[in-house]
Amino acid sequence: MKNVLRIGSAFIGVIVGAGFASGQEILQYFTSFGILGIFGAITATVLFSYIGMILVWLGSYTKTISHKDVIYRISGRYLGLLIDYILIFTLFGVGVVMIAGAGSNLNQQFGLPFFVGTTLMTAIVLLTGLLKVDRIVSIIGSITPILIIFVVFISIYSLLTMDGTFASLNEAAQSTPTTLPNWFVSSINYVSFNVAVGASMSIVMGGAEKNPKTAAMGGLVGGLVLGILIILIHLAIFSKIEEVGALDMPMLGIVSNLSPVLGLLMALVIFGMIYNTAIGMFFSFATRFAESGTKKFKIFFIITMIVGYIASYVGFTDLVSYFYPLIGYLGIVLIFALGIAPYVIKKQDSRKSK
Repeated sequence: MKNVLRIGSAFIGVIVGAGFASGQEILQYFTSFGILGIFGAITATVLFSYIGMILVWLGSYTKTISHKDVIYRISGRYLGLLIDYILIFTLFGVGVVMIAGAGSNLNQQFGLPFFVGTTLMTAIVLLTGLLKVDRIVSIIGSITPILIIFVVFISIYSLLTMDGTFASLNEAAQSTPTTLPNWFVSSINYVSFNVAVGASMSIVMGGAEKNPKTAAMGGLVGGLVLGILIILIHLAIFSKIEEVGALDMPMLGIVSNLSPVLGLLMALVIFGMIYNTAIGMFFSFATRFAESGTKKFKIFFIITMIVGYIASYVGFTDLVSYFYPLIGYLGIVLIFALGIAPYVIKKQDSRKSK
C-alpha cells in the first residue's frame, strides 16, 4: 500500500503543474463551458483512472528506463515513431510552460519581475535533474498531498461563500475565452494532452517498481484522485468566476482573497507543483536521448535547461491557450495505443514463450 500511494502521488505530481495547480487549465478546459463543465470533469476522471493504471503498469511490466522501448513495442515501427516524436515535443514544450508559470506565479503573488521566478525554477530543476530516478520520484510525490489538502479546503470555502446564482455564474463562466469547441471534445483533449505530458515519466516511474500489480494500482489511484481534484477545482473556480476568471492563476486569486497568509502558502504550493512537472518533463526528455547519470546525460540536460529558459519568455497564458490543445489533439493517437497496449504486450509475450 505504501508503494501504491507513493506511485499514485508521484503520478499526480507529474501531471499537476503550473496550469493545473493554478486553475488556468481547469478554467479553459472545463469552467469555460459553465455547468456542463462538470460532465467533462467526470469524463476526464474515468479516462485518467484507466490510462494512469496502464501507463505505470507498462513501465513495471517491461522494466524499462525510457519511454522509447515501450512506445515502439506497443505501436510498431511507424506509429511508434510518430508517438515518440509527439512525446519528445510535449516533454520539452510543457517543461517550457512550467518555467513560464513559475515566473507568473511569483509575479502575481509577490509582484516580482517575471525573470525572478523563471530563473529560480530553472536553477532548482537543473540541480535536481542530476539525482537518481528513485530520488526524483520521492521528491515529486512528497509535494502532492499538500496540494490535495489545499484544493479540498478551497473548494469547500468557495461553494459555501458563493454569491451569485447558478444562472449568472454560468453566463460569466461561458464568456471565458477558450480555444476548444465543447465540453466533450475539451475533456478528451485534456486527458490526451496530460497523457502525452505524463506518459514518459510515468513509464520511467513504473520501470522502477518491481511488482506490475502494485504499479497498476498506483496508477489507478493516482488517476482517480487526479480526476476528483479536477472536479473540485472546477467547482471552486465556477463559484468565484466573476472574481478570478480574468486572472492568470485563479486558484491563487481565490486563496489570496480569503487570506494573505494562505495566499502566500498557496503560492509556494503552486511553485512546488510547477517544479514537480518541470523536473518530470525535462528529466524524461533528457533520458530519451541519454542514460541518466552519465556525462552525456548531464551535458544534454544542462543545454536543454538553457534553451527551455530562453523559450519560456513567450508568456504563460498564451502557451496554455494554444500549445496545450495542440498537444491534446496529437495525444489522441497515444491514448488509442495505450488502450490496446496490455493486449499487444501479452500477445507478444505468448508468441515468444511458444
